[in-house]
Amino acid sequence: MSSGQLRLNTATGEWVIYAPTRRKRPQELCQQTQQNPSISQACPFCDNGNYSEPVIFDLPHPSKSGWLTRVIPNKYPVLMPCGNTERISQGIYLSMQGYGKHEVVIESPDHDQTPGTMTVEEVAAIIETYHQRYLALMADPKTMMAIIFRNHKKEAGASQPHPHSQIIATSFVPRHRRWQEEEALRYFDRWHRCVYCDMLAYESEEGKRVIEENDSFVAFVPYAAQVPCEVWIMPKQHKADFGNISELEKADFAVIFQSILCRLYRKLDNPAYNYVINTASRYKGEEPQLHWYCQILPRLTTPAGFELGAGISINPSIPEEDAAFLRDD
Repeated sequence: MSSGQLRLNTATGEWVIYAPTRRKRPQELCQQTQQNPSISQACPFCDNGNYSEPVIFDLPHPSKSGWLTRVIPNKYPVLMPCGNTERISQGIYLSMQGYGKHEVVIESPDHDQTPGTMTVEEVAAIIETYHQRYLALMADPKTMMAIIFRNHKKEAGASQPHPHSQIIATSFVPRHRRWQEEEALRYFDRWHRCVYCDMLAYESEEGKRVIEENDSFVAFVPYAAQVPCEVWIMPKQHKADFGNISELEKADFAVIFQSILCRLYRKLDNPAYNYVINTASRYKGEEPQLHWYCQILPRLTTPAGFELGAGISINPSIPEEDAAFLRDD
């Protein structure tokens, strides 16, 4: 099982990934408070020529030597590009090899940066990298979806402080994502409209939860936010697949994305957070009921027993008040 394995929970229909390479993660046995190591301490993502993994992609600096963003394979991958996607039956159980790809997007050569302190141009470089790598990963016919995400700080799951995010390409669609797609389809069958377009229109008209907007995007705290100061950034034009983003939309996305991350950095004192780009899985890119968006989840509270057992979020904050707090400059 050295290349990993997936097993299906027969009772819930959820796949579980077994990734033995993750046992080597440097923080596994270390519970100390994370400190920002200096470049001299051989940060694995600093531009010191000591990468243990080959460079997959470089976005060069437009006006001087060097790079803006760089992509390398994850040294401790969740899934690996070997094996196949055939299902294996074992009695009442189902499994398959852990096929997929796991990449690290090094967002800047500057060790002490974060998207909340970057310029719009630097954030635009990250989005351009996401788009190019997303298209490349989805070109593999065995890839069923590509998940772009960022873990900021140890409390949100980051193992290194150097600014970076990740992309995981999977050979299956997780049950959670299928559930979202199915809910959107049920809404569309009932009303013949995209639920996300309806949410966007309502939020824009009411305005109470909108933080800011531009020609292409609206950023708002969702009506049923799971956590304090959760933010969705949603394109105004209906598109199911992030891969179909236009050049103009990429520029507008960079502006509003940088602004929201800067607001979180300033107003919440550089909080731990996760963000993910929610986009259609393979074969769903042209579906009329799906709409891609970016979801940002600050880690300001810790889920406890009831939340984990019941699968229900408890949010001590009111979305309208959070939006006003983030909107106020």
